[in-house]
Amino acid sequence: MRILAQELVKEIGKKVQVMGWVNTRRDHGGVIFVDLRDHSGLIQLVFNPETADVFALAESLRDEFCISVCGIVRERGAGLENPNIATGKIEIVVEDLEIFTKSEALPIATRDEGQQSNEELRLKYRFLDLRRPSMQSILRKRAKFNKFIREFMDDHDFVEVATPILANSSPEGARDFLVPSRLHPGKFYALPQAPQQFKQLLMVGGVPRYYQIAPCFRDEDPRADRFYGDFYQLDLEMSFVNDGEVVRETVEPLIKDLATDFAGKELVFDKIPRFTYTEVMEKYGIDKPDLRYGMELIDLTAALDKTEFAVFNSAECVKAICVKGGASLSRSQIDSFTELARKEGAGGLAYLTYVDGEIKSPIAKFLTENELKEITKLTGATDGDAVFFGADARDKVNKVLGKLRIAFADHFNLKDPNKVALLWVIDFPFYEWDEKNKRLDFGHNPFSWPKGGLEALNVDDKLSIIADQYDMVMNGYEICSGGVRNYSPEILYQVFGILGYSKTYVEEKFGGMLNAFKFGAPPHAGCAFGIDRIFMELLNMDNIRDALAFPKNGSGIDLMMNSPSTITNEQLRELSIKVQEVK
Repeated sequence: MRILAQELVKEIGKKVQVMGWVNTRRDHGGVIFVDLRDHSGLIQLVFNPETADVFALAESLRDEFCISVCGIVRERGAGLENPNIATGKIEIVVEDLEIFTKSEALPIATRDEGQQSNEELRLKYRFLDLRRPSMQSILRKRAKFNKFIREFMDDHDFVEVATPILANSSPEGARDFLVPSRLHPGKFYALPQAPQQFKQLLMVGGVPRYYQIAPCFRDEDPRADRFYGDFYQLDLEMSFVNDGEVVRETVEPLIKDLATDFAGKELVFDKIPRFTYTEVMEKYGIDKPDLRYGMELIDLTAALDKTEFAVFNSAECVKAICVKGGASLSRSQIDSFTELARKEGAGGLAYLTYVDGEIKSPIAKFLTENELKEITKLTGATDGDAVFFGADARDKVNKVLGKLRIAFADHFNLKDPNKVALLWVIDFPFYEWDEKNKRLDFGHNPFSWPKGGLEALNVDDKLSIIADQYDMVMNGYEICSGGVRNYSPEILYQVFGILGYSKTYVEEKFGGMLNAFKFGAPPHAGCAFGIDRIFMELLNMDNIRDALAFPKNGSGIDLMMNSPSTITNEQLRELSIKVQEVK
């Protein structure tokens, strides 16, 4: 019977069978040593020349040969133990060897020690990369992570329901992946960007609490914290709920427990704070701030309203951030932060440094003593600190200082990997201005409830309409998005009508949901957690692609399976489509 490496410490003196891969092979004075690796760990094998046939076969072993051995477990000799592995005090004296398969020369490293192969090669040979103990550990932790989630949802009376993969196209903020229908020429399915409509239909169907770990598909540009193409989210919905706080209070214990019990990290806040969208933008310059550190944006507009310094006097808004220890920054380092500010649209980067009881800066001479005192008081600057300013239109100031806040935190290592800072951002704008296309667009989820109902939609300033939507943020990442849902056909027509969509369009796209709402739809609310991103942050991963067994590369290509790929002309004809070359 096969025994795993990690179990062998209990088998001393017994004959055992182990199976796995050759991790390393060494010849020492006529004795061959092999470290065999299975998913549980390493065990040293000893091949003696007395067993001639076995010894001769062992001489042919090379890295990653897949083998089975039988032999006696014994304790290693004094001074020969390996303290770096769990089985370092034992070894197996091999009596029988079987080579299942041989391995060609390896294109990538299959051990964690030493220099690692580049990511493109690792993804091309992912089946080999997965043999590394660190990757095996990630896969097992991901399984425990999913189990942890399911147990919580089951304990809180959520019903797991699978929703369709072949669905209809809907505006979720990204491009759809379209699937041509062979049976219905000229028509297309869309892979769901999220199960939004289906989970709302489940609420109409009488399901009290729904969830699933749902596959979602979005044709958007890849980035370090998000997979290209397909990803997974914890999707959930609750019926007879018309207050987002009910959802937030229900699900936040899950994320807190994942941080503490699963990942063993410390929570920055026992009670998760709530900020409105406007508050976080004004205070941190971003709608997903990392609260493991401070550096809040301080509004100095009123304090400097009579200043004669032209840069501040002519600006709509003047804000500052105090960087603790910032006076230690070199001139070249300040220049690099200035360049970052310019990339975000600023004309430059004004600053003050506090050194040996003095305020030093090229701009200090333009500010009065009282203005300098007020700046010092409001920012809380002390000796050794630096204060950096933004002066421009309010939105631009928030954006520039928000980016600088993150850059300063990176420079001074303020992001403690052992801590988790959670917050809820609530009350998002229902609509936003799309500068690229010069038109209004949905700011978040089009199926959310406008705060104030139908009456709230009749205001002249559509950008002032607030959606009952909320995001959870973890250490600077948006990990959850949710809202109280729109269950009124009249309001659904209106929210799309404001953007110029006709009733016919709404009925064509969302007819199933609209029809359901005519038959006693309950109020309902829910959210979806990006579990890939949560897992990445809790395990301190730099790249989200390490959180998945078979990810695509940064360009959205599966190097191992060579996809996307072309299809034959016959397949195209069956689907009634043609490929047109783009010039």
